[in-house]
Amino acid sequence: MPDYIPKRGLRNGHAMTLYSWARPRRFPHLPVPTIRHFDVERGTRVLAHCYWQPAPATRPLLLALHGLEGSSRAHYMQGLADKAFARGFSVILLNQRNCGGTEHLAETLYHSGLTQDADRVIREIGAEGVERIVVAGYSLGGNLALKLAGDYADAPPAALRGVCAVSPVLELGACVGALERRRNFVYQWNFVRGLKARMRRKALTHPGTFTVVRLPEVRSVRQFDELFTAPHFGFEGADDYYHRASAMRVVDRIRVPTLIITAEDDPFVPVDPFRDPRLTGNVHIRLMMTRHGGHCGFVSERTADDDGYWAERQVVEFADRQSGK
Repeated sequence: MPDYIPKRGLRNGHAMTLYSWARPRRFPHLPVPTIRHFDVERGTRVLAHCYWQPAPATRPLLLALHGLEGSSRAHYMQGLADKAFARGFSVILLNQRNCGGTEHLAETLYHSGLTQDADRVIREIGAEGVERIVVAGYSLGGNLALKLAGDYADAPPAALRGVCAVSPVLELGACVGALERRRNFVYQWNFVRGLKARMRRKALTHPGTFTVVRLPEVRSVRQFDELFTAPHFGFEGADDYYHRASAMRVVDRIRVPTLIITAEDDPFVPVDPFRDPRLTGNVHIRLMMTRHGGHCGFVSERTADDDGYWAERQVVEFADRQSGK
């Protein structure tokens, strides 16, 4: 894989992160998606945008997972779909529970280690004849992808050929701690704003199920998880949730080919966990730790045949190799 060279002027992690988040993108070659619902548990459905190739059972499939408060419409999800579809993949962009305007479809919330929804999609699509599936996740979705592979350990579904994670929040407690630094205020504020708005919508779509009386006191992701996420899923508190939901607990058990891309200048994903022997000692994992790239950024100079989104290109190249196309 080629080394990453950042776009001129974006050697600062904050600048890269904000640039890639705010820069408008267009995907004129991506067809109109098919909408599909997956019933993941009683009373809970998730919505996916699907881009199917002709004769999908004969084609590889990329299943993409978005980050915290993202959706299938996130620019990196669309960019990844655009590149993968052009390479001959069918693509499923999966919304986490309640994301992408789907609060009415789920009686539950979502969290950073809830892998059962992706597992359900893999098994359902595999039962329909798709034999080559690669999972790719960004940020929270990256943690999900790695935890999914670790949970499978020695018994992954036969169709699962590989897993990719870009800027994964591998150790949730460390990432939340980094978010609480003063220089990361804008990221914390943005996440909290989205989480609080979602809980207000949940209170409207499921009257009496979710109480929002304490929502005004929430000022951080940790406070939100302490008051809402952890008790909803039966964790003892935010710290217990972060520990048990982190892919780091199972990364040494991964047995499928895995690619991890992360940047040393990521504003709120510390690099130390990626140097842990449980990860570096796993022969099934290829780690690409770049000096620059920010969080889910990795924008390089544009060329005539490339839009400059380096990580998306690496994911598709990896998926292509693992699917045996």
